[in-house]
Amino acid sequence: MTSVKPPPDRLYGRITGKKLRPRQEWLLEHFLPRLSWPQIPFAPTVTETWLEVGFGGGEHAAALAQANPQAGLIAAEVFEPGICSLLSRLAPEGADPIPPPNLRIFTDDARPLLRAMQDKSLSKLFLMFPDPWPKSRHAKRRFVHPALIADIARILAPGGEWRIASDDPTYQAWTDDVIAGQSSLHLAVRTKIRPASWPPTRYEAKALLADRQPIYWSLRAPD
Repeated sequence: MTSVKPPPDRLYGRITGKKLRPRQEWLLEHFLPRLSWPQIPFAPTVTETWLEVGFGGGEHAAALAQANPQAGLIAAEVFEPGICSLLSRLAPEGADPIPPPNLRIFTDDARPLLRAMQDKSLSKLFLMFPDPWPKSRHAKRRFVHPALIADIARILAPGGEWRIASDDPTYQAWTDDVIAGQSSLHLAVRTKIRPASWPPTRYEAKALLADRQPIYWSLRAPD
């Protein structure tokens, strides 16, 4: 792999889209603070911590949290429409929203969050169909990056898992190169078929509809 600059703390572009609807503004102002990480801790029933970086529309994060009540999921996203999409899933209109006990939202870049985590404190890390940043000058913004491997290896618990999925050929080749160039994490799975335990995402559906072949990787920390 050619040398690239270390990633900055800002690994994203714009954070806003079209003008928010009143319902979305209400969710951001009134419901999001009840789910914000690290201000609001997980319920005492949570026994392990997971992190999803860039949750997009939130369907993957919501499915993970619902199916794994023992896991506290930190869902990180900076794009406001995506945050609103997840909040809408958790707060149907006409009902008094109750924050799930094991799902929290982090609305800033995930890299400083990773650095602040304690050693071996994360059981699972998820990176589902990230922005590929296809231009060479933007390679430093890719979350899969040689400079981040040490941080990820440090915070993963023994046997902890990092799941990655991408349908972009440039990002797929990049990910293969980054994985091959490190020895801190073991490549347990590389497949073109989504493992049964992985919830689907809207980005996967769009990729398949457009005849783009996703690849799924699972990396493991040493036991």
